[in-house]
Amino acid sequence: MKYGKSSEAQVSNGNTQYQRRRDFPIDSNKYCYTLGTKERRRYLVRATFQYGSSENEDAYPKFDLYLDTTKWSTMVVLDASRVYVKEMIIRAPSSSIDVCVCCATTGSPFISTLELRPLNLSMYATDFEDNFFLEVAARVNFGALSKDAIRYPDDPYDRIWGSDLDKRQNYLVGVAPGTVRINTSKCVDTRTREYPPVKVMQTAVVGTEGILSYRLNLEDFPANARAYAYFAEIEDLGANETRKFKLQQPNLSDYSNAVVNIAENANGSYTLYEPSYMNVSLDFVLSFSFVKTRDSTLGPLLNAIEISKYLKIEPKTDSKDVTVLNALRFLSAESAWANEQGDPCVPAHWEWVNCSSTTPPRITKIALSGKNLKGEIPPEINNMEQLTELWLDGNFLAGPIPGISNLVNLKIVHLENNKLNGPLPKYLGSLPKLQALYIQNNSFSGEIPSEFLTGKVIFNYEHNPWLHKEARKKMHSKLIVGISIGILAVLLVVVIGSLLFLRNLQRKTSHKKSEVQGNSLRASTKPSTAYSVARGWHMMDEGVSYYIPLPELEEATKNFSKKIGRGSFGTVYYGQMKDGKEVAVKIMADSSTHLTQQFVTEVALLSRIHHRNLVPLLGYCEEEHQRILVYEYMHNGTLRDHIHGPVNQKRLDWVARLQIAEDAAKDACRT
Repeated sequence: MKYGKSSEAQVSNGNTQYQRRRDFPIDSNKYCYTLGTKERRRYLVRATFQYGSSENEDAYPKFDLYLDTTKWSTMVVLDASRVYVKEMIIRAPSSSIDVCVCCATTGSPFISTLELRPLNLSMYATDFEDNFFLEVAARVNFGALSKDAIRYPDDPYDRIWGSDLDKRQNYLVGVAPGTVRINTSKCVDTRTREYPPVKVMQTAVVGTEGILSYRLNLEDFPANARAYAYFAEIEDLGANETRKFKLQQPNLSDYSNAVVNIAENANGSYTLYEPSYMNVSLDFVLSFSFVKTRDSTLGPLLNAIEISKYLKIEPKTDSKDVTVLNALRFLSAESAWANEQGDPCVPAHWEWVNCSSTTPPRITKIALSGKNLKGEIPPEINNMEQLTELWLDGNFLAGPIPGISNLVNLKIVHLENNKLNGPLPKYLGSLPKLQALYIQNNSFSGEIPSEFLTGKVIFNYEHNPWLHKEARKKMHSKLIVGISIGILAVLLVVVIGSLLFLRNLQRKTSHKKSEVQGNSLRASTKPSTAYSVARGWHMMDEGVSYYIPLPELEEATKNFSKKIGRGSFGTVYYGQMKDGKEVAVKIMADSSTHLTQQFVTEVALLSRIHHRNLVPLLGYCEEEHQRILVYEYMHNGTLRDHIHGPVNQKRLDWVARLQIAEDAAKDACRT
């Protein structure tokens, strides 16, 4: 057991079995032992608790004990030296069971011993074992020779048969007058269904005045119970002697009329007769009597009793959900979070899941961000219909997103910062409750489902270089057609221009400067895009700077992810072209007439002006309702930074400032 710490009992009853205990942290978690079982085999499960500490007597432990998801008992320590014994008879529901302590109210949860004993196949069978465990409430050896309990090796199944001499408060009181104790050394045949030990059946109590009566408290009652009475005639009866008696108990009226004649019912003396009561309702205080019949010469006899409470088996977390959680735990090499024990939801949920309050519990949230998961997301996740949040970001998950079309309650999905690939399933956009999908920093490819582009779902897909909008594919086709038409138009202009070249040469030379201030972009080395022609911006008359397609700029700037500044024109982003050249990309803030005129003017002028104090314009882009200018990136910041920057930054001295102003003025005069 990796959790808790071993402690030594300071107050011991002399039994070495209880000299040490394991203490667990005082928190909201559960701490479990997993015991291997054979499914549908019956077992005795026993947990014992001896606090054994004389310190902190005002804060003795109080905590809960669970078997799987069924609450077994609330442990309340009132006596540090007492050994508290909890026993359960079960038919194993699976190949293992979990015994858990949790939920301390005071003190620290602890356990002294935990045992699992297989039973004979016929023992303790009930009509209700598919839905109920049997919690042992009392197992008493009457007529015991000492206060010591009888168990293994006298009982091969190591049941603990408490001595009727070991009186506790409100336990085995109200003994009728005339009760005597008898015993025998002869062997008693106990080969019946429950196989009580011979040593227990060799002792008994007899009501010499015609009655045996007892009163005892039954912990965790009232409840329905299975009750056993064990009788064996261990006295040699004379020829005219008989022992007949009835049970006298108001709550057992159906059994009170039955006459017990041990020798007759057991087919002889020194042979076990074990009538049982399959399902009786008992109160916290059980008072019972055996009374001899009028025709009996001897008083009633009792060897032992056993009473077990029916405890309803609570359902575990849905097995489909548990399958997925176990698969996810297998994907991690780490052990701290992956080794949480017991059921994922009951009695306390694992730290990385949330659960519903339904029956059976269902998983509603998985939170495994940054848990070093490696491999593919388990396809069985599609069976987790109640899942609302899935956090698998920051791992090393690979492969495609598995089918999750059944997750109709899914609201939030975090898959970012992994190695996932493949297309985005189109049905993702149709999940009725989806609110947010984060897939950035993966290797997804193909088209983005159109539903994610409406703004109804928060969608982050940055840094997936092969993932694109569906509209762009159509736009590229239109662009190819537009370029083809543009090339034909250019050829036509060239032919006409050649014919008129000689006639217009002189006029064109003299008129060239007057057209610079117009609304068109001139001095271009590349014809405009089809989009520009359609919008009426005449960039085809003369060459301007190099035209750069929008996809290249998106790739260079990683979808405009790094903002480095802002001006009157718009926002500036950092980028790096395929040839390694660093660029600064300015995007027009809006498409108003004023800024559009500014865009046309800036492209026309900066394409023709080259000066060492001006940032070179490398190109432009006019596409998808966007106006973009591409400049060479300057590593040392802006002129404003050097003039008005922080005190700790090196500023331009006045000589350098004057030289820049003078050079700029000269250039203005020349133009």
